[in-house]
Amino acid sequence: MQKLSLIFLSLLAVWIMPCGLRADSPHGKEFTINCDVCHSSKGWKLDRSVYSFDHNTTALPLTGQHEFTECRQCHPSLVFSEAKTSCYDCHTDMHYQTVGPDCSRCHTPKSWLVTNITEMHQKTRFLLTGPHYTSDCQGCHKSASLLRFEPLGIECYDCHITDYSTALNPNHVQSKYSTNCLDCHLMTSFSWSGAGFNHAFFPLTQGHANVDCSQCHTNGNYTGLTTDCFQCHEKNYNSTTNPDHRLANTTTSCANCHTTLPGWKPAKYDHSSIWPMTGAHVNAGCDQCHNGSYTRYTARLCNDCHQADFNNTTDPPHAAAQFSTDCQSCHNTSAWKPSTFDHDGKYFPIYSGKHKGTWTSCTECHTNPPAYNTFSCIDCHDHNQADMNNKHSGVNGYAYNSLACYTCHPTGSGEGAFNHNNGGFPLTGAHTTVNCSQCHANGFSGTPTDCAACHISNYNQSTNPNHQAANIPTTCATCHTTNPGWKPATFSIHNNYWPLTGAHASVSSCNQCHNGNYTTTPNTCIGCHQADYNQSNNPPHLSAQFPTDCQTCHTTTTWSPSTFNHDGQYFPVYSGKHNGTWSLCSDCHQNPANYQVFTCISCHDHNQTSMDNKHSDVTGYSYNSAACFQCHPTGNSGGKMIKKKVQKLED
Repeated sequence: MQKLSLIFLSLLAVWIMPCGLRADSPHGKEFTINCDVCHSSKGWKLDRSVYSFDHNTTALPLTGQHEFTECRQCHPSLVFSEAKTSCYDCHTDMHYQTVGPDCSRCHTPKSWLVTNITEMHQKTRFLLTGPHYTSDCQGCHKSASLLRFEPLGIECYDCHITDYSTALNPNHVQSKYSTNCLDCHLMTSFSWSGAGFNHAFFPLTQGHANVDCSQCHTNGNYTGLTTDCFQCHEKNYNSTTNPDHRLANTTTSCANCHTTLPGWKPAKYDHSSIWPMTGAHVNAGCDQCHNGSYTRYTARLCNDCHQADFNNTTDPPHAAAQFSTDCQSCHNTSAWKPSTFDHDGKYFPIYSGKHKGTWTSCTECHTNPPAYNTFSCIDCHDHNQADMNNKHSGVNGYAYNSLACYTCHPTGSGEGAFNHNNGGFPLTGAHTTVNCSQCHANGFSGTPTDCAACHISNYNQSTNPNHQAANIPTTCATCHTTNPGWKPATFSIHNNYWPLTGAHASVSSCNQCHNGNYTTTPNTCIGCHQADYNQSNNPPHLSAQFPTDCQTCHTTTTWSPSTFNHDGQYFPVYSGKHNGTWSLCSDCHQNPANYQVFTCISCHDHNQTSMDNKHSDVTGYSYNSAACFQCHPTGNSGGKMIKKKVQKLED
C-alpha cells in the first residue's frame, strides 16, 4: 500500500510540472511556457479558441503574409528555439546573391512585388536620369531569369561600347574620340545628337542656339565642316535685297558686319565707301536715314531725310518762307548753325543793289520773327500814305501795303514785275524751277490750279503703284506735296485698301512692308512675317509645323500674348484629367526642337511589365506614347480600340 501511494504521488508531480520541464515535451528543454497557452484538454492539436501566445513579443513579429502562415512552415521540428529570423533562412534567394542577403531592402512581408524600383535605384551608385529613368530593368540587367542583378560599371562606355564602336558619322574609333561619352553627350538627352550634344568647339549661341543640326550638317554629314560663315550662309548672301550684297559687292566675310544674333541684326557697316559719314552723321543711327531700307535707292539728298527739320523750323520758318530744300546751300553736316543764306540770289537783294548798307538786322524788314515769310516795306520807306498814293496815282492795281510793294518791286528797284507767290497759286517745291510756258502754254488767263489738270499723264503712267488699276483718287494733294519726284508721299487712304490696325498703325516706314514695291505686296500675315515664323523658338513654329495662318493665334496688336487652342485642336491639357497636372510644355514635349513628339509613359506607370498586365485584354496594345494617345485621345480611360474597360491608370 505504501508503495502504491508513492507511485501515485510521483505521477501527480509529473502531471502538474510545467510543460518545459517535462521530459516528453516536443518543444525543447528550454521551452517553459505552460501547455494551456496553446493547448486544451481536447487534444494536443493547436486550439485557436484558447490560443493566447503573442508571437509579436519574439524576435520575429508576425506581419503581412507571416500572419497567416501555419506554425509548422517555420517550426517543422516544433523546437521553437531552432527557428531562424532572417528571410534567407526560409526563402530561396532568387537573385543568386547578386543583391545581398537583406531581403527587406526591396521586399516587405506583405508581398514579393516591388512597386518603387526606380526610387530604390536612386540610392545606388548609379542614379537614373534622362532616358535611364524610363528604361526597363532588363535593358541593363540582362539575365535568363531577369532576376540576376550582377554589378555593372557606372561609366557610359561600360554599357555603350557598341554604340561608340559602330558610330560612323563621325567615326569615333578612327577619330580617336574620348571614351568619356559625357564630353560630348548629355546623360539627360534621349538621343545621341541634337540637344544632347556638347558643341563647345563651335559655340551654338544666339541665332545658332536653336538651329536644327541638319541645317549645317546636310546629308547627315558631321565631319569636315568649316567654321567660315559664308560656307553655310552663301544662300543668305545671294538672296539679300536690303541691301543687295552681290550688287553692292559686299564682302563675304560675314563677321565684318554681323554677329550671331538672329535676323542678322543689328549690323555694323563701313559706310565711307558709299556715302561718307561726316560731322553729325558720324553718330547717327542707321534707321535715322535708312528707315529699314538699305537698297541702292536710299535717298542721298539732305531733304530726303531732313524734311521734318525743314518743315518745323521757325527761325526763320523755312516752309512758310518757301526756302530752298537744298539744305547744303546754307548748312553743313556738322550742325544746322551757323548757316549761310543767299538772300540776294533767291529772295530780295539786301547785300547788293539799293538796299546794300541800309539795314543792320533782319527784324528791320521781318518785323514778325516767327514768320519770316512776312516782311515790311512801308516801315522803312515813306510812311505818309497820302504821299505814296499820289506817287502811284497812275499805277494799276496799286495798294498801300508791303506785299504790293514787293509785287511790283521784287528787286527793290523802280521797275515793276509780277510775283507769282502773291497770287492764287504760290510756287513751291518743284514748281519754283518750272518754266512759265510749261503751265501757261495757252496763255495766262484761265490756267487751272487743280493738280490733275497738269499731271494726269503722270497719274496714268504710274506703275508703282499703278494708280489707275488701284483706282487711286486723282486729287494728287491727298498723297503728294510739290516736292520734286513726287516723294516723299503719304497715303492717308491706306485703310481703304488694307486696314492698318494694332502694331501696323505705328509702322514708321512704308518700306517695312513694301520695300519699295507697291504693286505686289502680299496681304497675308505670313507674306511679311515668314522670318518671324521661322525664327520663333518658344515654341518653334517651323519644326512643330504650326499653321502659317498667323491670325489663328495672334492679333495685329502684338505677337504676345497669343491664343493657341491646345485642347480643341490637339489634346486637353487645360481641361479634363490633365488640368493642373503639369507645369511646363517640356513635361510632355521632352524634345524642344520638335513639338510633334510627346511622351505619356514618362508621367504614367513606368513599369512595362505592369502596364502589359493591365492591358492584357486590349487589342492592338503597345507600350509607347503614340499608342497611349491613339486609345486615349482625350486623356480618359476609354478609347476606340479598347474592347473591355480597363482599370483607370494611377498617375
